[in-house]
Amino acid sequence: MVSIDVPVFYQEWATRSGGVIDAAAGVGPDTLEDARLAYRTFFQDSFPAPDGVTFDSVDADGVAAECATPADAVPGRHLVYLHGGAYLAGDPQGYRGLVGDLARRLRARVLVPHYRLAPEAVFPAPIEDAVTAYRWLLEEGAEPHNVVLAGDSAGGAMAVSALVAARDQGLPMPAASIAISPWANLEHTGATMFTLDGVDPSVNRSGLSRAADIVLGGAPRNNPLASPVFADTRGLPPVLIQTGAHEVMLSDAVRLAAKLAEDSVPLRLDVAPGMGHVWHLLAAHLPAADKAVADAVAFAEEHLPAAVAEEIVEGLARPQPSRLSI
Repeated sequence: MVSIDVPVFYQEWATRSGGVIDAAAGVGPDTLEDARLAYRTFFQDSFPAPDGVTFDSVDADGVAAECATPADAVPGRHLVYLHGGAYLAGDPQGYRGLVGDLARRLRARVLVPHYRLAPEAVFPAPIEDAVTAYRWLLEEGAEPHNVVLAGDSAGGAMAVSALVAARDQGLPMPAASIAISPWANLEHTGATMFTLDGVDPSVNRSGLSRAADIVLGGAPRNNPLASPVFADTRGLPPVLIQTGAHEVMLSDAVRLAAKLAEDSVPLRLDVAPGMGHVWHLLAAHLPAADKAVADAVAFAEEHLPAAVAEEIVEGLARPQPSRLSI
C-alpha cells in the first residue's frame, strides 16, 4: 500500500488543481493536456486500483466510460459514479482507487462516465453526459431500484443535478443518491466560503470562482443544473450528503440539504469534524475516511434490495434436487 502523508497529499492536490485551472485559462506554463495527465498520474500513484476488481472500457451511448466489476458482484446491482475535478479534469482511470474500493465494499458494478470537460465542452455538457450514461445503463437492463448514483465535488453536485435533469426527461429515479463534498453553489455565497478560505487544505474560493467562469461558458452561476441549491428537487430519491467541517463548500452543502428537505426529499446530512475536501480518498490512511466510505456504502445498501434476498430468490428459481422421504 502507498504510504500517504495527509497534509502533503492535500498540498499536492491543491497544486495539481491550480495547474489545471491555469492551463484551462491559458495562463499556465503547461498545456491543458499535460496538466490533466499530471492530475491523473497523481491520483493513480496515490490511490492504485485494488485487487479483485476488473476495469473495462464501455461506450455508454456515445459517452466514454469505464465499468469496475468486483469478483463477488451481486447480480444486477449497479453504482453510477461521477468523478470530481471541477469539470476541468479527472477521469475514470484516475479514480480507480476510490471506485474500486466502493465496488468491493458494495459488491456492485460501477459505471464511471468520462463526461466531457471544459473548456472544450462547457455547461451543460457534463450533465448531458451523466444523464445519457444513466439512461444507457437502464436500457442495458439495469433496474432503477438496483441503481445508486454517487459522485464527489463537481460529481457530487451532479449526483443531484443529473437526477433533476433525468426526472425532467421522464426517466425513472434510482434507489438513492450520494453527494460527497458537493460543489453545489457556483455563486460561492456560503459563509464558509469566507470563514474557511485558507483553512480548507485543498480548495479555495478564488480557484473555484476561476473554474466556474471557465466551465459555465456564459451560463448564469445560479442556473439550477449548475448550482443545485437553486433546483426544484421534488421527486428525487433519498440523498446522502457527506461534507467535511473544514471545507469552504460546507455552508453550500448544508444549503443543498435544506433545499432537498424543503422539497420533501428523504435526506441525511453527515458533517465530518476536521475533514477536508473528499477525504474519502484517504481510506486505509485515515480512520475518518474509512468511516465515511463505510457510511456511504451502508446508505446505499439500506436503499438497495438485500443481496441475500436476491440470492435466495435466484436459488429458488433454479431446479431443486429431488428428495426422498424415509
